[in-house]
Amino acid sequence: LAEDRVDTILKKLDLYHKRNETSRHLSGGMKRRIQIAKALVHDPPILILDEPTAGVDIELRYMLWEYLEELNDEGKTILLTTHYIEEAEKLCDEIAIIHNGEIIKQGETKSIIKEVSLSTIEIEVDKANNIKLSDSFDFSINNNVVKIQTKEANKEITKIIKEIEKTSTINNINIINSSLEDAFLKLTNK
Repeated sequence: LAEDRVDTILKKLDLYHKRNETSRHLSGGMKRRIQIAKALVHDPPILILDEPTAGVDIELRYMLWEYLEELNDEGKTILLTTHYIEEAEKLCDEIAIIHNGEIIKQGETKSIIKEVSLSTIEIEVDKANNIKLSDSFDFSINNNVVKIQTKEANKEITKIIKEIEKTSTINNINIINSSLEDAFLKLTNK
């Protein structure tokens, strides 16, 4: 059973073909995967990973993300430290943002993004000079593109479209949703 478990982990981490080599002959990315494999061999209920994708190529990063998501779906709790905000947003249900050694925000990832950041709705119109929106919307107009900042883009889009269509024709709509990076930058005042 232990050998089967090791083989499974090596295959998942794309190391099986290197199973008979010493680690000093492996690349940095493979050494990183070996560290993760070693942590998984005894099937821990909690997996603590410090910067698991630091210094690895994009393909390996995505492979590791996929495997970590699988492990989490199987019931493993994963505690992850990372400087890659995209990684935290993709993998973490809950986060703690640390700035200057202090936790400045902690909670569900999606809730923090929604609470802290604004989404942007960009609406390209044929003529912007007559655009009027209710005072509840923070908006600007530049080169026939109306940009509206809002917390509830998906809820407010219908109302915004109706208001703009009173005075102009809409050519294109783009919703740019907030990200964890936006929230991080706002929270750290960067």
